[in-house]
Amino acid sequence: MNLIPPDEHHLLVFWVAMLVLVAAARLLGALSRRVGQPAVIGELAAGLLLGPSVLGRIAPDVTEWLFPADEVQTAMLFTIGWMGVLLLLIATGFETDLALIRRLGVAAAVVSATSLLIPMAMGYGAGVVMPDTLVGEDTPRYIFALFIAAALSISSLPVIAKILGEMGFLRRNFGQLTLACGMANDVVGWVVLGIIAGLARAGGVDVTRLTLTVVGVVVLFVFALTVGQRITDSLLRSVRRGGDDVTGIAVILLVALFAGVYTQWLGVEAVLGAFVAGIVLGRSRFHDSRSMHRIEALTSAFFAPVFFATAGLRVDLGLLFEGDTFLWALVVLGVASASKFFGALIGARMVRLSAREGMALGVGLNARGALEIVIAALGLSLGVLTDSSYALVVLMAMATSMMAPPMLRAVLSGWKGSEEEQARLEQEEALRTNVLVRNERVLLATRGRASSLGAGRLVDLVWPGEVGATLLTVTANGDPADAEVLSGVFDGRSVERRVVGSADPVDAILEEARLGYGAIVISAGDMGTKGAQLSPLVERLLARTTLPVMIVRRRRDLPFDRPWTYERAVVPVVGTRESRAAREVAFGVSAALGTEVVLAHIVERGDATPAHDDVAAGSGGTAVLPATKPRAFGRRLLDEAAADGLRQGASLTTVVQHAPAAGDGLKALVDEQQADLVVVGTALRVVDGQPFLGHTVEQLLEECPVTTVVVATPTA
Repeated sequence: MNLIPPDEHHLLVFWVAMLVLVAAARLLGALSRRVGQPAVIGELAAGLLLGPSVLGRIAPDVTEWLFPADEVQTAMLFTIGWMGVLLLLIATGFETDLALIRRLGVAAAVVSATSLLIPMAMGYGAGVVMPDTLVGEDTPRYIFALFIAAALSISSLPVIAKILGEMGFLRRNFGQLTLACGMANDVVGWVVLGIIAGLARAGGVDVTRLTLTVVGVVVLFVFALTVGQRITDSLLRSVRRGGDDVTGIAVILLVALFAGVYTQWLGVEAVLGAFVAGIVLGRSRFHDSRSMHRIEALTSAFFAPVFFATAGLRVDLGLLFEGDTFLWALVVLGVASASKFFGALIGARMVRLSAREGMALGVGLNARGALEIVIAALGLSLGVLTDSSYALVVLMAMATSMMAPPMLRAVLSGWKGSEEEQARLEQEEALRTNVLVRNERVLLATRGRASSLGAGRLVDLVWPGEVGATLLTVTANGDPADAEVLSGVFDGRSVERRVVGSADPVDAILEEARLGYGAIVISAGDMGTKGAQLSPLVERLLARTTLPVMIVRRRRDLPFDRPWTYERAVVPVVGTRESRAAREVAFGVSAALGTEVVLAHIVERGDATPAHDDVAAGSGGTAVLPATKPRAFGRRLLDEAAADGLRQGASLTTVVQHAPAAGDGLKALVDEQQADLVVVGTALRVVDGQPFLGHTVEQLLEECPVTTVVVATPTA
């Protein structure tokens, strides 16, 4: 094995180059943000400044030392950059919503076609009339024109993704549509480029290789979304069981590298494989968002800036001022921008998208970025381009990437999309910031008995319909339990039923909970006699869980045929995350059933409370407040909570009430309002191995006569 490591000088130059590139890219990226542009603009500009265009003219010796024309040095530098774009595309795929793209399928197909065909046609026309000085020596004119056509048709998926992500447009309808069209642009563009490369090399097309590429890309998508999805699910499930975050990151990278190797072998860039891998990883119910966040953070901080900065290192803008190259550069830039813009706009209008959406698609797809520079380098190596036409294509790539953000901002100013899109985005934002009700699968631990009906129905009412649920029944001997009793309470939700044999139900529940759930829901049974607390099983579960647990304690006289009918719910409000979790449950019930939610801030005035202080009490704890401020403080909290509830479609009443103790005040309010549901949130603390939910919650569990829901959130 002849592995030749870089020598000491190579390593020194490499580390200095990394230091300079990252520092310049991060600095200029921060400056770009200061002026309202995404960081990618500054990162691209860093390469232009450090390359032959600026630093190379001011201090050529410095540029030559930092970025020498050395194969080893170049390979080391650009390998880091390509790792960055691979990681960036994993994260982009992770955020891609196939269900949304499927709903926009016709639009995606039409816009992809028009945004490809029109730039190709106009690019070919431009290539035909461009001067001979820009055509490679001994290159037939039609091959040069085809190359320009391919260059103008391709969009840069990495740059598009970075721009949309940084500007907060990735989850917009047009953002997802742009990703779908950008992917199609890239695939078709690379296939066309393969044809042109074959013509340029041998004067003919390798039909076998071309067929392999086209069929291989189709196989990739089919395999990835079927067998590949199951394999990925199995790998991520094993990682979840082991609880090893490092292994989880390794699995993500291995899946992406496998897909990248495959697409690179097909003759299509590895970034397409990474993008598809990211989609598969994001679709898995066992994915761990924390692992992806860690990868995204490292990519944004280091790898992506290096990739975008290296894009400009090979650009010498001085070549543009030789002869009439600059004039033709402007012509090509105008043709590229206009053809992509109007191509997308025409397609959008054909499928009856709004003009704003069509313009946004045109601007987004116009970004060509670093992949265009790779294409230009291929054209130069094949002899299709001269040094001047290479600089011309590179200028077009950089300019279109830098034009995209300000143009997107101008096109989208004041436009929030359709009502359906706004509602979807609001729900996504709520799920992203919620404490309990998030876009993560719910685990309902049940013995298959009727007492779990209320808990199951609350899950169906509160969590969005696209969030799946698992019904887990633990039996001592592994015999099937009667979980079918819960079938009628789930309205079209994806529900998995699992029956596990285990001597310890708590161990079985916690083992399942490690497989990627956002919350555990469990029924504590019917309200028993006064003094009854939680069962030993629930207490042991609370003592060991790391997930929020929603405990549903059902009043005894509630009929089993409709255990989920609630007319009025009381929710204590204090300024804590735990209190917010309780509100999420109550608002979900109200939005679904029309239940009136009474938001209550209880000001506790016990005999032991000093005269100059009031105590604002809520779920699971108290907070000392100055005597003159509790009512105003409570009103502010209630106003904030009410505004949140109104956005979610809840029916609301607010009240500030004084009481000797928080539990007494809540019980009195339940009687006064004739409520049939109480929802409280509390910080779950473990003291000497025993769970402690707070005195207020424990009092409610003992004495409150109506159905009580407790959301217990573990402390750090």
